[in-house]
Parts: sequence; C-alpha cells; structure tokens
Amino acid sequence: MSALTDTAIRTARLTDKPRKLSDTGGLYLLIAPTGGKLWRMKYRFDGKEKTLAFGKYPEMSLKDARDRLDEARKLLANGADPAAVKKAQKAERQERTANSFEVVAHRWFEVWQAGVAETTAQSQWKRLENHILPILGCVPVSEITPKKVIEALRPLEARGVQRAAMRRESARRQSRQDHAIPVRRHA
Repeated sequence: MSALTDTAIRTARLTDKPRKLSDTGGLYLLIAPTGGKLWRMKYRFDGKEKTLAFGKYPEMSLKDARDRLDEARKLLANGADPAAVKKAQKAERQERTANSFEVVAHRWFEVWQAGVAETTAQSQWKRLENHILPILGCVPVSEITPKKVIEALRPLEARGVQRAAMRRESARRQSRQDHAIPVRRHA
C-alpha cells in the first residue's frame, strides 16, 4: 500500500457512497458523498476495533494528520486508548471553560446586582467587561493568581483609572455630606 499524497487527496473523486483513501499505519481519509473529507485512524484496543477522528481536510493537512497518528500510536504503545485520552482531554477543556473567570463573574453578578441600584449594577458590569474580562475572562478560576490579577490591573493603573475612581468616590462622599441634615445634640 502506498502512502497518500496531497495531490491524490485534492483530485479524489466523489462517489455515491463513502470512500476511504488509505495512508499508512491505520490512517485514512474518509470521503463522504457530500464532499467532506475527514481524517480517521483505525486501530485495535483490548481486542476491539476502534476508530479515532482527527479532523477535516484541508483544515488539517496530511502532515498534521500523520503527526496525530504518531501521537495516537505512542499512546497505544504505552497501553492507553487514544479515544479515551481524547475524551478525557475534551472533558477537561469543558470543565475549564465552565469555571472560567467570565462564567464565575456572570454568576456572581446575578447574585450581587439584586442588592444594588440598576445604574450601579450596569456601571460595575461595564467596568468588568471593559477592563478585566478581556484579560482574565477565559482563564480558569483555579489558575488565577495574585500576580495575574496585578497584571490585569496594571493597564488601568497606567491610564489613571485608580485616581479617577478615587476622585469620583471622594466627590460622592462630599455630595452626601453637603446634603446631610445637621443633627443637634442635646446636652
């Protein structure tokens, strides 16, 4: 059996049934009647025949598919099922995404906003959205360290956001004091 070439893949004709173009080591390209070209690996694990999907052609080149094949064969040589490893990695990615700072921030905000004025809530969320989420939003909460938080706040500090916030707070306090009703104390 000869190895596939990029030219052979590009010029492969469609048929009315799915067709396999075999490479080496169990790698093949499944050509669907609709024109889709999908990289697959056929292998045996614990006496059962299995198939592992790698991706679509041309998004995944022949070289990349062969590299993935090599990785999967190393896993098999070490006694691991490549499909189970891939499934575990996918679950880990989903877990990390579900616990990203942005997801947790949304949950926090839903609870927090119930106790404050709507304009305050909107203002607070805009600050998070504009300044913090672009930097820390996709980071899993378990990976956020004080150093990462400081790094996220540095651009704000450089733009003087801290001083502006302090001036606003000071003005707000002064405004409250100006409108306060004096209370007489009886001796």
